[in-house]
Amino acid sequence: MAKKDSLKKTENDKLLEDKEADRIIELLKDKIIIFGENLVKDYDIGEYIVRAVDNVSLKIKEGEFVVIKGPSGAGKTTLLNLLAGLDSPNKGIIYGHGIKISDMGEESLATFRLINSGFIFQNYNLISTLTAEENVIFILKTAGVPFKEARKRAVNLLGKVGLDERREHLPFQLSAGEQQRVAIARALANDPPVIFGDEITANLDKKTSKFIRNLFKDLKDLRKTIILATHDDKLIDLADRIITFDDGKITEEEIPGINN
Repeated sequence: MAKKDSLKKTENDKLLEDKEADRIIELLKDKIIIFGENLVKDYDIGEYIVRAVDNVSLKIKEGEFVVIKGPSGAGKTTLLNLLAGLDSPNKGIIYGHGIKISDMGEESLATFRLINSGFIFQNYNLISTLTAEENVIFILKTAGVPFKEARKRAVNLLGKVGLDERREHLPFQLSAGEQQRVAIARALANDPPVIFGDEITANLDKKTSKFIRNLFKDLKDLRKTIILATHDDKLIDLADRIITFDDGKITEEEIPGINN
């Protein structure tokens, strides 16, 4: 009996593996770079459980520019963190680049993020004791890039975001707009195929916001996959698809020029 049960279990495992392999092949064939299915994320707040993401499924294609918009507290940041592999769902599965990342441990996820994505945070998340140049070099060194090449890339990227003369400044010596530009340079350091951003112009002046909008227009032209949570109309105007998110759910999807 035990032998039969063991054989049955092996056959079931094989069927599940074949099913997952078929799904991965289908995703890659359709150029789906990120796929989330039935995602749920809960947070314990005191005696209460808050459901930030409530049974959400979505697909994002390679080269697509997707904007997630919605009111504050809707769960946009949580959804973004799940898709980027910064957090794991309580339920549901996430595939990134044909790899099931929702089952990964933290160390594997960190390596996956380093290679496949760049994340730009609303509050910049720069290392306070490192200069602008060192913040960018740090990511490159973590990825195994030799120091000489890492420094060359960092200088080049900071030049592209208009910070040639601010490379040796610490974060507290930079304006909010300058810190965000360092954060963008850092996110682009490893030339990732996917770029995530969370309200990246929320705390910035109009001039810097315009600069960042133009930078993302260039990234779109390079066919980077971009997923932004934003209220910024200038960034929303760049989107191939606009997802409205509220109370942990997708309430509407719009493809500009088709739904209007």
